[in-house]
Amino acid sequence: MWLKKQFQPVDNAPLILFRIVFGFLLFAETFGAILTGWVRRVLIEPEFTFTLIGFNWLQPPDDNYSMYIYFGVMALCGIGVMLGFYYRASLAMFTILWTCVYWMQKTSYNNHYYFLILLCVFMLIVPAHAYASLDARRKNSVVSTTCPRWCINIFILQMWIVYTFAAMHKFYPGWVSGEFIAMNFAGKSNYWLIGSALTQEWLQKMVVYGGIAFDGLIIYFLLFKKTRMPAFIISLIFHLFNSVVFQIGIFPYLMIGLSVFFFEQETIRRIFFKNKPVVNYDALPLPNLGARSLATCLLMLAYFSFQIYLPLRHHLYKGDVFYTEEGHRLAWRMMLRYKSGRLNYNITSQDSTWVVKPRDFLTRKQAAALPGKPDLVWQFAQYLDKKYKKEGFGDVEVRAEGYAKLNNQPKFQLVDSSVDLSKVKWQSLKHADWILEPDK
Repeated sequence: MWLKKQFQPVDNAPLILFRIVFGFLLFAETFGAILTGWVRRVLIEPEFTFTLIGFNWLQPPDDNYSMYIYFGVMALCGIGVMLGFYYRASLAMFTILWTCVYWMQKTSYNNHYYFLILLCVFMLIVPAHAYASLDARRKNSVVSTTCPRWCINIFILQMWIVYTFAAMHKFYPGWVSGEFIAMNFAGKSNYWLIGSALTQEWLQKMVVYGGIAFDGLIIYFLLFKKTRMPAFIISLIFHLFNSVVFQIGIFPYLMIGLSVFFFEQETIRRIFFKNKPVVNYDALPLPNLGARSLATCLLMLAYFSFQIYLPLRHHLYKGDVFYTEEGHRLAWRMMLRYKSGRLNYNITSQDSTWVVKPRDFLTRKQAAALPGKPDLVWQFAQYLDKKYKKEGFGDVEVRAEGYAKLNNQPKFQLVDSSVDLSKVKWQSLKHADWILEPDK
């Protein structure tokens, strides 16, 4: 019975409304990246780009204009999604282009960019252009006022995963003690109106414990009708606060937009689509499950099982993920810690030895991220190895020497300085012995 209900037709008003919001946010994210200089700083200025390991071929063009055109195309795709104009073609193009950007600039990785890819995939498989779209006007076969219930529920389940693991990951000393928040807020005392409050311990404590409570409970309060509206108001305040204080792009507005999936479809229809036909969907019979429906269920089961595995996979690695970073990405470990440090490379050839400072090759942001992230340390070692071989130095040895810090904790050695990283293969599925952590 429960499985059949997932394929029962329901009013698609929340899905249609979210498509409009989602398309606008895609436009804002990509066009804004051009206007704010993000494209220039992250993709045009760097001489070396930290790509997803194994995707070294995925590099920004060498000229100064192609990436602006690239992001301009994505912005147009966002408008296409918002208007429902060649919806799936627009969204497919955006998804491919955005995923490529995500893979070619790992220095600027955050969970929000990854989350956007997941939402794009969801929006590709649901009929979000079936109403109030240009596609529906030009093509009658697209028009529908319903969608299967699972098209709504997958967004709720994905949000539950994001919030739940975000709450779980906050239970570590650096967050609970307020260390990270104090460091983050220390540089924001000049913010208009709220700057002086951000330096107050009472507000920092409220953010620390309020963040855990919000992430852990908000989904449950949104699910129940009696608590839904107060929870939505709290969610609105929470995300607007995050937008102002942490400046994390469209992510807070995405989460606000996703709240529509918790409200009754009739409520969304009545407020936003007054001319939409009224149908008693509860009176419709439950559909029979065919092979296609069962295949959809299996795919969803596999997908969400993998989504639960990813935030837990760090338990399979030796060491503390906050130090080693193994299992850190794709795990909803959001806004939890600062990593800093200093690191140089000792290069040895047959004839000589010299020191390379990353800042001579990398941007300030890249060089600052390098000491705390072993995969970046390894990738840059591979780059130096190839560079000096090409310049005729022969078979060189590349060793990294330096230290890293987690928040305000003592310095520690992250990389074994005796290991020649040019001869090491990257371990994707097990702990790399050359990655160190402090003695506890």
